[in-house]
Amino acid sequence: QVQLVESGGGLVQAGGSLRLSCAASGRTFSSYAMGWFRQAPGKEREFVAAISWNIVITYYADSVKGRFTISRDNAKSTVYLQMNSLKPEDTAVYYCARTGSTLLRVGKVYDYWGQGTQVTVSS
Repeated sequence: QVQLVESGGGLVQAGGSLRLSCAASGRTFSSYAMGWFRQAPGKEREFVAAISWNIVITYYADSVKGRFTISRDNAKSTVYLQMNSLKPEDTAVYYCARTGSTLLRVGKVYDYWGQGTQVTVSS
């Protein structure tokens, strides 16, 4: 059984930064791509960023490109999301997830999800 545990969320002013972490249990972390998604109140879940198992490929939603950076440390079984220049519209619950697919932007191909961490950006 794989468990993903997010941390690092919180309340920040617009223009500020946060770093989210997602720690994975199990010994196969390095074999899977990882993604970050978010869901704001009343909205559908949306793709934020993803990184391939070998760190060669990264994808970002247009809304966060240039502000967010996804990274991973396979030795620590952890994936990160560095979020800079935060905007009020970034307010959401952020989820990390794991996939064995190459369709990294597609939420339904992810098989394990964390419980989420709240990010609130005040104006």
